[in-house]
Amino acid sequence: MTGTRVRALLARYAVAWIYLGGFLLTGLVYAALPGPDRHAMLWWASTNVVNLHHHPAGCLVLSAFVTNDDWYAWPLLIALALFGANQALGNWRTAAVCAAGHVLGTLVSEGIVAYRVQHGLLPASDNRILDVGPSYVVVAAIMVALLYGSWWARVAAAADLAILVFIGQIFAGLSTLQVAAVGHATALVVGAAGGGLLLWQRRRTAADPASRPAAAGLAEQLPQP
Repeated sequence: MTGTRVRALLARYAVAWIYLGGFLLTGLVYAALPGPDRHAMLWWASTNVVNLHHHPAGCLVLSAFVTNDDWYAWPLLIALALFGANQALGNWRTAAVCAAGHVLGTLVSEGIVAYRVQHGLLPASDNRILDVGPSYVVVAAIMVALLYGSWWARVAAAADLAILVFIGQIFAGLSTLQVAAVGHATALVVGAAGGGLLLWQRRRTAADPASRPAAAGLAEQLPQP
C-alpha cells in the first residue's frame, strides 16, 4: 500500500482514528498512575450531577476517554462502531453525532437523577455517582453504522450492539430509569435521528449543483496519486 493511499485512509477515517488513539493514550496514562491518582482521575472525570455543576466541560470530555472496567474490550468495540459511522457520514458529521450522543445521553440521564434527588425520590448521594466511559459515543456511532452504513459496517455494528446488549447489559434498569440505561437509550435515539439528518444534509450538499464547481476546484488543487 502506497504512502498516498495510507494518508487517504487516515484522512477519510480521521475521527475514528483520533478517538481510538485518544482512548488508548488516555488508558495508558491512567494505567501508569499510582492508585490514589487513578481514583482521583476517575472521580474528577465522572459526569455526575455535582461535577456537571462544577466543571461540566472538563468532565464531559474526559469521561468519554476513560473507563473503570473492562478497558481492554473497548478499543475493539470503538473500532467496530466508529469506522462504519465515519464511512457513512464523513469526519465532522461523525464527530458531531458522537459528541451529541455523549453529551445528551449524559445530560438526560443525570438530569433525571437531579430531578429525582430534588424531589426526594433518590438519596442525595446519587448526585455523586461514578459515571464514566465511552459507551454513549459508541452507541450513537453504532446506530449510524447500523442504519446508514455499508454492508460491512452494518454487520460490525450489529455485532457490537449484540455484545453491549447481551453481555454488557447496557439497557438493564431502563424501566426504573437507571442512569446508564437511560443514557444509552438517549444516545441510541440521537445516533439514529442525528445520523439520518446529517446524512440527508450530506447528500443534499453533494447533489447541489452550486457546490460542484467549488468541489471541482478543490480537487484540482489536491496532489494526484
